[in-house]
Amino acid sequence: MASLLIRNGRVITADSDSVCDILVEGETIVAIGKNLPVQADEIIDATGKLVMPGGIDPHVHLDMPFMGTFSSDTHETGTRAALHGGTTTVIDFVLQKQGHSLREALTEWQGRATGTAVGDYSFHMAVTDFNPSTKEEIKDMVAEGITSFKTFMAYKGALMIDDAQMVGLMQEVKKHGGLVTAHATNGDMIDTLIAQHRAAGKLTPRYHYLSQPEVTEAEASGRFADIANYTGVNSYIVHLTCEGALNQVRRATERNQRVFVETCIQYLLLDASLYGDDFEGAKWVMSPPLREKKDQTTLWAGINQGLVQVVGTDHCPFMWEQKKMGADDFSKIPNGHPAIEHRMELLFSEGVMKGRISPQKFVEVTSTNAAKIFGMFPRKGTISIGADADLILIDPRKKHTISAETHHMNCDYSGYEGWELTGKIDTVLLRGQVAVDAGETRVSKGYGRFIRRGRVQF
Repeated sequence: MASLLIRNGRVITADSDSVCDILVEGETIVAIGKNLPVQADEIIDATGKLVMPGGIDPHVHLDMPFMGTFSSDTHETGTRAALHGGTTTVIDFVLQKQGHSLREALTEWQGRATGTAVGDYSFHMAVTDFNPSTKEEIKDMVAEGITSFKTFMAYKGALMIDDAQMVGLMQEVKKHGGLVTAHATNGDMIDTLIAQHRAAGKLTPRYHYLSQPEVTEAEASGRFADIANYTGVNSYIVHLTCEGALNQVRRATERNQRVFVETCIQYLLLDASLYGDDFEGAKWVMSPPLREKKDQTTLWAGINQGLVQVVGTDHCPFMWEQKKMGADDFSKIPNGHPAIEHRMELLFSEGVMKGRISPQKFVEVTSTNAAKIFGMFPRKGTISIGADADLILIDPRKKHTISAETHHMNCDYSGYEGWELTGKIDTVLLRGQVAVDAGETRVSKGYGRFIRRGRVQF
């Protein structure tokens, strides 16, 4: 069994910070200590580097069918790009087709991911047609390590379920110890506003943003929290973007309810001023859309207050040619943008290096909390004896610039072109193997493994 020793790194977890050594044998961490008196097959000198748990991105869409096309990153290209950015595990969304079973959907996604993923992965099950047959499948999914179930409160006729189905799903998932997540926006209101803008000939990307005002997210977030409170199920709001929605979560805490919250890196750093009157704004057409500066302030505060537990990406990239499907009508622009590779370094540079969050909070929101919420802790999300050796080494002072010319995502533009960052992830280990070193991929297609998940451990 091969061994690897990381010496003299500043090892940071969600609750610790010390200079020490880490010994890895095979896929796991077997010893942690100061000046470990051991030999190893490979030694990495981490002097001056930060050593942290590999990132977990619980919100990605790889090879996803959407609006007549597919997101442009496959499980191979997407997980490889994730590794280059320090994310060692992703959770992708399996989308049930209406009129079809959860099993059929899972088989389809397994066919895309098995033997192709470079990094580790798991699945959420998106339930788009909750009926008596689907209800019977919930326990089977949980037994197979898929313990989180996504609902859409928008995209009527394709992905959306109504409140009656939501109640039924929550009751069944609670029975089996799972978690229900929600894309919490008011689909009916959004559809009405889209129709009004189109009828008025207002067709540029800016009207995508204006069709989804803050109230559409705040209302749905409150409604989701209310239904979850009634059913008692573990609940999680994905990609929360704004003050109004987070205030609904604050309100829920007043009745002693816990609602987990995820935001995404783009909502912390980008704002709606990018939606001009030309088509360039299509790069940032996603749902929910980018918000206002005051919402960024709220989200950073929410992280430090513990109201926002996770920073993901909602990575759903499309080539520019695909975005041009909506050149004459914003409602036909495929929703999503590329971010899987840059989440960790963006948050480190803009968060830790600028004093907005502590290094420990960085580890919490990029790795540990997702591992706990989605039933992978302590195998993932921490540096401890017995854990998978998923580790990243960061040079905290190294500067670099984001560009589509150098990123590894299968996307021909970047939402962060020209951003200069401080802090570079130099080395990434996945289950004890050096996966990325100095910009070179060192593991191959198929190295990624499906991670069976358990119950919430938060």
